[in-house]
Amino acid sequence: MSFTWQSWPGFILAVLLVVAAVAIVSLLTSTIVRLFARKQDWADILVARIRWPFRTMLLVGGLWIAVAATVPEASWRPAIDHVFLITVIVVGAWLLSQAFLFLTDLGMRRYRIDVADNRLARRARTQLQVVRRLIVVVVIVVAIGVILFTFDSVRALGASLLASAGIASIVAGLAAQSVLANLFAGLQLAFSDAIRVDDVVVVEGEWGRIEEITLNYVVVGLWDDRRLVLPCTYFTANPFENWTRTTSQLLGSVELDLDWRVSPAAMREHLDVVLERTELWDGRTNVLQVTDAVNGVVRVRVLVTAVDAPTLFDLRCYVREELVHWVQRTQPDAEPAQRVIIREEAAPTARRGARSQAGDGDRSGLFTGTPQAEERAHAFTQAIPVVAPADGTPADVTAGPRDGGPRR
Repeated sequence: MSFTWQSWPGFILAVLLVVAAVAIVSLLTSTIVRLFARKQDWADILVARIRWPFRTMLLVGGLWIAVAATVPEASWRPAIDHVFLITVIVVGAWLLSQAFLFLTDLGMRRYRIDVADNRLARRARTQLQVVRRLIVVVVIVVAIGVILFTFDSVRALGASLLASAGIASIVAGLAAQSVLANLFAGLQLAFSDAIRVDDVVVVEGEWGRIEEITLNYVVVGLWDDRRLVLPCTYFTANPFENWTRTTSQLLGSVELDLDWRVSPAAMREHLDVVLERTELWDGRTNVLQVTDAVNGVVRVRVLVTAVDAPTLFDLRCYVREELVHWVQRTQPDAEPAQRVIIREEAAPTARRGARSQAGDGDRSGLFTGTPQAEERAHAFTQAIPVVAPADGTPADVTAGPRDGGPRR
């Protein structure tokens, strides 16, 4: 029995040859790339990104050639060829996407955000993240369109679909209004520089950092390790605070309510000592002022600055703790306290004498102290004068105007 390629043994042998060839070509390619860029880090990134889609593409292409060379013409061959064509399109889209991701990875490695002045780096990384996702989405959509047009029925419907493209686009736009709004909002956020990755923001009353910006939503990592996920349209339609848009340096305040016996000058001197011995303070601002003095307390406000928001929070806590400890140690009388003044109750006759000595004009008010005030009081309250009986018995003052006068 003579050997022929168009048989099952020939097919198996062709598949083994294809697998061996794919392994050899892949190994040689990886070795050449690493040797070509021996002192460069991008070679490892390229190999990690391209290795599996490249091997898959070689394998699919080799198997397609093996099937075409070893399988005889039959009625089911067009279906097999169609499957291989769709597989090649899918793997090609995968390979192209990984190639674009490799290029964006190089850009992200160039812009580091773990340094002090990283505003431009954060902006570039934000735009690269959005662009890489947009490219992947476009590649996938194009691949799906190409796969659909490999079917004869879809190509036959192409003319009618293009003829009704206007109506279909309107219907699709209305149906996907929120999705498209988030898509364009994500692009706007990426290129308008409103927020960037690693920006410190305050949204919905929560403080956190921008961790991820996609075409649909933004992930904010909160200070207590929670994650706040907001649609992209939130940042284009609602006000929010961005603490690091132009610089990460911030100014913060520390307020204390103390007794009037506190010495602001001595506290100011101690504040200078406290700030000089800590690395949290950046040396820009050091202010201590008495901003209010009402309701029995004196409000002292301290203004300090730091390089970023987390450092400022720690600095404010440190300054507050040191000042409280200083007040407790050196000026205990300055601790806020509530005072209650207790007077001895004078005798009724003494009180009446004091009123008579004060005079009508000294303690006059709106409704007491003068005849005009008494008249106003009578008009508001309809008071009835109480006249003591001639026999000395107490008068009954429970009657009102309807009773015609007081009763005994």
